[in-house]
Order: sequence, then structure tokens, then C-alpha cells
Amino acid sequence: MIARRFVPLLATFSLLVVMFIIGGFQFEGFASFQVVTNLLTDNAFLLVVALGMTLVILSGGIDLSVGAVVALSGVLCAVLISEYQWPPLLVFPLVLVIGTLFGTLMGSLIYFYKLQPFIVTLAGMFFARGLATTISEESVGIEHPLYYAVADSGIALPGNAWLPSYAIIVLAVLAGLFLLTHYSRFGGYVYAIGGNSQSAALMGVPIARSTIGIYAMSSFLAAFAGILYTFYTFSGYALTGIGMELDAIAAVVIGGTLLTGGSGYILGTLLGVMLMGIIHTYIIFEGSLNSWWARIAIGLLLFVFIALQKVLNRSSQRG
Repeated sequence: MIARRFVPLLATFSLLVVMFIIGGFQFEGFASFQVVTNLLTDNAFLLVVALGMTLVILSGGIDLSVGAVVALSGVLCAVLISEYQWPPLLVFPLVLVIGTLFGTLMGSLIYFYKLQPFIVTLAGMFFARGLATTISEESVGIEHPLYYAVADSGIALPGNAWLPSYAIIVLAVLAGLFLLTHYSRFGGYVYAIGGNSQSAALMGVPIARSTIGIYAMSSFLAAFAGILYTFYTFSGYALTGIGMELDAIAAVVIGGTLLTGGSGYILGTLLGVMLMGIIHTYIIFEGSLNSWWARIAIGLLLFVFIALQKVLNRSSQRG
């Protein structure tokens, strides 16, 4: 049983290693520490969103609003800092609180009114995207000393690699979510709800508080990803994150988390994001392929991993 649960995780890790080796043999500089750090740096905001999505999918739900929340938080940061001259250290907590309250509202609607997460978060996606566009239709640049200071700070690594400070923060978030999911009571509640919510309720799991907390955490992390994205682009734009919710779901599934909930790993999501990133990197190094080939490859991977999940579920039921 334990071996079956780890099969998708091992498959993702194996594919990641194989892609890295193939790229290293084909292209000079591909198998370098700098490429690894670039994978983390360029996908830092997606990783944060995917970590929140992992909690939601583990519980048997879905959150389609995360990409729009990323855009909304980015626009709020840019407008408040650049146009209203608010200090960033005041703006960031405000944006995080707004994101958390947004997720709390969606979680409350899902639990208390027994609404489908797909419909509630779809409505949340339209609302957040529309609100971001209402605040500003144009891209708003950010010029602030704090942003320049963060951009210039980081850790120099061997091979001329550079790990910026915001990527270090993402690694800290990853470690925190790993401990929360796998070594806390709340993490146990998430798995129990995803496995069987009725049985979880009979065992004394606080379904209401846990469900609301899961969606609040997802939106909090999406808002945090929006803040990170402003450090990456030095701007906020209402069209940011279109399709990011689908990329996050893909990373979670490729990382070995069951779409039906109850089984999956935070580290698997990290591997899923890195695998998607290395596919994009391979196409960039190759040079002659259209960037849409990355989407095709990721789509094929999704089909393979969903089929693998189906096979493992059937074999576990027979066993």
C-alpha cells in the first residue's frame, strides 16, 4: 500500500532526473547549478500557488480563483505603493488579509451552503479578475527602494548561480507547508476530509473550520504569490496569472496528488513545478521549437499521471 502511494512521486522524480540528464548531454550549460536556481526563481510564484492548491485538492476540492487573486494582489500592491505612496510594509499585510478573507468567504459558501467548489471558486475568479481590472486596466510599474534592495539581495552560489531573496522566502514557505501538512493536526484533517468527509466527521474532525481554513490558506498563498510576482516584474497587471490556476492544478497532479483527494505530498508539488519548468527550459535551449510544445508535453504528462492514478486506485481496491 505504501509503495503504491509513492509510485507517482517516484515517477515524477525520475522524469525530472531523466530530463535533466538528456538536456545536459544535448546542450552546454544545461546541467548546471544556475539552471536549477533559475527553475526555482522563475517559478517561485507558481510554486506558492501550487502549494495552496495542493491543500485544496488533498481535501477533495478545487480552487479556480488563485490566478485572479494573484492579479488582484499584484494590482493592489502596485497602485497603493506607486500611486498612493503607501509604504510596502503596510501594503503587504493588508493584501494578505484581503486574500485570506476572500478565501474564507469562499470556504464558508462551500461548507454552509453545500455549494460545489468548482462553481464558488469560478465565481471568485471572475470577481477577483473583474475587481483587478476595475482598479487598473493598465500595467502599473513599481519604483520603491525596498524593491531595489530585495532585487539586489540574495545568495551567490557555485557556478555563477544566484538565488534571490524572494526565492529563499519561497523555500521557507515550502518548509512551513511541508511541516503543516505532514506533521500537524490540521494536515491530518486535510487528508481525512479528502479521504472521506463523512467518516472524518464521525471521527471528530472539525469539518467546517478545516474546510474554511483550507480555502483561506489557498487564497492567502495566492495573494502572497501576487506580492512575489511584483518583485519579479516590478509591476502589477490585471491580466497577470491567466491560466495560472490550471498550471497549479497540473503541477499538483503531476506531483502525485490524487484529484479525488486524500493522497499526495507537498514535495511532490515541488517536483511537479520543477518538471514543468525544466520542460520550458529544454525548449528554450533547443531554440527551434515553439513554446506551445511545452503545453503539449505537459498535457501528455497529465494524461499519463491521471491514467497512473486510475491504475493504482484499481489495484489498491483489488488488494
